[in-house]
Amino acid sequence: MNPVYAKTGDWRTLSIVTGLHIALALVLLSVEPVAQAVGLPRPLMVSLLTAAEPEPPKELPKPLPPRPQVQQVQQVQPPPVLAVQSETAAPITVPPPPEPMPIPAVLPAPEPVKPVVAAAVATFAPPPPAPIIPPRFDADYLDNPAPPYPGLSRRLGEHGRVLLRVFVSPEGHAAQVEIRESSGYERLDKVARDTVQRWRFIPARQGDKGIAAWVQVPISFSIRS
Repeated sequence: MNPVYAKTGDWRTLSIVTGLHIALALVLLSVEPVAQAVGLPRPLMVSLLTAAEPEPPKELPKPLPPRPQVQQVQQVQPPPVLAVQSETAAPITVPPPPEPMPIPAVLPAPEPVKPVVAAAVATFAPPPPAPIIPPRFDADYLDNPAPPYPGLSRRLGEHGRVLLRVFVSPEGHAAQVEIRESSGYERLDKVARDTVQRWRFIPARQGDKGIAAWVQVPISFSIRS
């Protein structure tokens, strides 16, 4: 036999025998009487348990707000005033309340109130002013002469109409004479103005009073007249 193979077989046999002894020892130790006799602690079996998830808390109903309590106000009476007397200080005396004044049985009658009468103030509106009557120059009793026709103007055939503007005084005189519209010929205008300057007028009136005012006087020059 090969010596190497013999050594290998011995080691294998020795290993198998040793493993069998160890397995037998473990089996014997697992038995309860043997374990108690040997004094080894018994193995504990532990199992893991999964804890159940807690349920969410339910919402409790909100409490109603308390009703406001109406507190009755009690009238607090002031404490009575006590007279404190010390051994050294003079005694304090509280004067008694004043006696109420007697109410007369019959009250005097109130004086009558005199009515205040406002004095009537008469207001009169002023009368409207009287209308103004303009001056006049065509009355027959005035005897105002017509302006003469210049001979040269007649031979030259000058004719036309002159409109004069006359300011009549309250006494009826021509205070101012102006040519408003010319006839186109200076000789005719001058004769008309000089003649009317000597005229008499009925002055303008406002009510019963004579006033000064303007009036227009037309003068016509015609060759056929």
